[in-house]
Amino acid sequence: MANFSKSNVPQFSVDVYQNEYLPEGGREVNAIVTVTSTGGGTVGSAVAAPHLYTPGEGPDAAVAIMVDCSGSMDYPPTKMRGARDATAAAIDAVRDGVHFAVIGGTHVAKEVYPGGGRLAVADAQTRDQAKQALRKLSAGGGTAIGTWLRLADRLLSSADVAIRHGIVLTDGRNEHESPEDLKAALEACAGRFTADARGVGTDWEVKEVTGIASALLGTSDIVADPAGLSADFTQMMETAMGKEVADVALRLWTPVGTSIRFVKQVAPTVEELTDRRTEAGPRAGDYPTGSWGDESRDYHVCVEVPEADLGQEMLAARVSLVIPQGDGTAQTLGAQGLVRAVWTDDMAASTSINPQVAHYTGQAELAQVIQQGLDARKAGDVDGATAKLGRAVQLASASGNADTAKLLSKVVDVVDAAAGTVRLKAKVAEADEMTLETRSTKTVRVKK
Repeated sequence: MANFSKSNVPQFSVDVYQNEYLPEGGREVNAIVTVTSTGGGTVGSAVAAPHLYTPGEGPDAAVAIMVDCSGSMDYPPTKMRGARDATAAAIDAVRDGVHFAVIGGTHVAKEVYPGGGRLAVADAQTRDQAKQALRKLSAGGGTAIGTWLRLADRLLSSADVAIRHGIVLTDGRNEHESPEDLKAALEACAGRFTADARGVGTDWEVKEVTGIASALLGTSDIVADPAGLSADFTQMMETAMGKEVADVALRLWTPVGTSIRFVKQVAPTVEELTDRRTEAGPRAGDYPTGSWGDESRDYHVCVEVPEADLGQEMLAARVSLVIPQGDGTAQTLGAQGLVRAVWTDDMAASTSINPQVAHYTGQAELAQVIQQGLDARKAGDVDGATAKLGRAVQLASASGNADTAKLLSKVVDVVDAAAGTVRLKAKVAEADEMTLETRSTKTVRVKK
């Protein structure tokens, strides 16, 4: 087993980008907070918090793979084959010492491996046994994803580990439980493990799959062709293995008279965090960000400040990173940033928009108008869809979001990208429309 030194603990840094100048009477302060984690060293030498870290320990993680085994996975048969192959590939990417389980999901959840309400510990033998067990997977039954998540939660919580992660693969709509049951399961699992969700084929509901990933602070995507599943599963598992620190929260402290309007992750995807705040002592609140490896993410923080006289300055918010410990205490990760407000009569200073803030405001609007445009298209509102998707083309073009622009061009004919002039295509492949909807929240980083 590898011997890890203290230098394997990731270092976090916080950078704040903002225009701190406000005009007379100005009350809204916007800032982009960039959080970066570096120097985790050996991928997956996960630690719950730096002070809990002991050199010489192995990977501290548990993963549960939930595979859709409902009847529709047999149509076409390549789907079930692809899912078995992908799960085998993911198992190969689980590193020695990591706890893992495979769950077969229908209208009920079944333990495929290792069984008995427990997790296996990965080594050459258990990986091989798990892949043998996959051969018995067959399609039949309905779909109730909430039951899969609850079983994953029971299994993952049986291991005393820092990082708990799930992978959900589905090919159909969640028809065998109510939306309320799925919502209740997600609420029960949120904060207990993170999860990535994938839809295979084109018969699943985009908002269901993206909703699962969003609630569990993971990624979502479409794999239209089952042949692409193995590569995707391998990459997902490798990313999960690279997580080093779990349950990191963005803590925002604000002075008296000041309040947080919203907090959203804006890169690598748009994720609304405002309603997920938990109070953390006087005038402070924690916003969950999930697990971290070596990576960087951007957050848009909007603060409402009290009115002040020209020439006055104030601290609008203090940003820090913590790991809440459950008993009301928190482990701080040593990085912090300040959001400031300065009132001035210099019009040039107070009216200029910080480039980071402008960029991500556009990216958030881009995600929103794509969603609205596709909803209008489904409802038969041609004019509404054309206007919204035209605006999306304009925003994608202006911000250099080439991936989204390319996806949009499969749904609309672009007449003039800069002006946002488009025509709806008469025929659109279902996979193209679903890909655009699923990936609408992916953003491009601002060029620093």
